[in-house]
Amino acid sequence: MSFATLAFTPAVKELQEKYGSRTQYSRREALDETNTRLTDFEIDFLAQRDSLYWATTGSTGWPYVQHRGGTRGFLKVIDDRTLALADFRGNKQYISTGNLAGDNRVAIIMVDYPHQARLKILGRVETLTGAAAEPFLHRVSTPGYKAVIERVFLIHIEAFDWNCPQHITPRFTADEIRDTLKAAEDRFHLLEAENQKLRAEIALLRARP
Repeated sequence: MSFATLAFTPAVKELQEKYGSRTQYSRREALDETNTRLTDFEIDFLAQRDSLYWATTGSTGWPYVQHRGGTRGFLKVIDDRTLALADFRGNKQYISTGNLAGDNRVAIIMVDYPHQARLKILGRVETLTGAAAEPFLHRVSTPGYKAVIERVFLIHIEAFDWNCPQHITPRFTADEIRDTLKAAEDRFHLLEAENQKLRAEIALLRARP
C-alpha cells in the first residue's frame, strides 16, 4: 500500500480538488505503489540519523508527538520492511508505550537538516519484552550506554515518503561541524608544523658565524 493511499483520505482529496492539486496527486498515487520497501538509499539515510519524531494516538483520540534520539543509526534496519528501536528506561511516563498498546499505528519523521531532506514513515509497532525482545537486544543496544532496555519496538513499515525540502532550515550538530572543519583543521596543523620547521631553520642560519 502506498503512502498516498494511507494519507489521502476523502477529506484530503476534497481539499486537493478544491485547491487545484488533485490531478497532480492522483498521478502520484498511480506511481507510488513501490514505496513500501526500503532501498539502499533509505537504509543509508537511516544509518546517518541521530534523532526522530514519532506520533502515536491515545484512547482519548489525541495524538502525542515524542522526540527520540541516540547515536547515529540508533533506529536499526532489520530488513527492508522492518525497523527496530530500543526503549530505554526513562521518566516512566509511558505515554507512547501506552498509546501503542491500544493503537499500534505510528507516524515517524526523520530530518537531515544539512542536506534539507526528510523521510516520513507510516508503520505498525510490535512491542517486545522479556524473552521476545532478547533476539533483538544486541541489534538495538548502544555500546557504552548503560541505561536499561525495557522493551524493543519493532516497526513494520506500511509506507514511506520523501518530503519536499522547502522550508527545512539547514542546521548542524557538533559532530557534523567537526567533520566539516576537520580537513581545514588538518591543513592548519600541517601549515603550522611547516612554519615552525622553517622558523627553526632560519634561526639556525642566523646563528651561524
